[in-house]
Amino acid sequence: MSVAKGFEAQFLDVLVQLKYVTAEDAISLLKMYDESDVDQFDEFLLSEGVVEQDHLLEALSQYYQVPSIDVVGYFFETHLLRMFPKDMLIRNEMIPLQVDENMMIVVAARPDDADLLFEIGENVSYDIRFYVGIGRDICDAVEEYYNKADTEDDPNADLREEHLLVSDFHMLEEEGDEGDPFE
Repeated sequence: MSVAKGFEAQFLDVLVQLKYVTAEDAISLLKMYDESDVDQFDEFLLSEGVVEQDHLLEALSQYYQVPSIDVVGYFFETHLLRMFPKDMLIRNEMIPLQVDENMMIVVAARPDDADLLFEIGENVSYDIRFYVGIGRDICDAVEEYYNKADTEDDPNADLREEHLLVSDFHMLEEEGDEGDPFE
């Protein structure tokens, strides 16, 4: 008789295969997780110091069979985030990474979520390629972007910057000879 394994047990199998935990530790970790107040298994593993972040990302990549990425400190493109409602990004622990022609790369904590492609398709029409990331880091990146956008986003900033660049160019033209100011 075969007993179906949940995500946690299957993921611990990957960590055992990668030799980041022993089989004995995996059994006790499952029990500890069941007794903990932590909702996300990856968060539990990090908070207990069981694995380091780069090892967790490697294991997530192997488990989901997609590339992994550490989103901490990554500079996300404003126009890509604006394609999605904040609550959708947070709820699904996902963030758009980049677009290449008709392909959008999305980092998600659960790239195998059956509803995720449908929800993404409600907002964009790109073909989607998934990377996996750590849920809390993805949500932190989304929150950071939206908090910054709420306080610092100035719709006229691009126009002012363009005006300054044009003004600087004209000042260089007036100071130098009549030739190309960049020679």
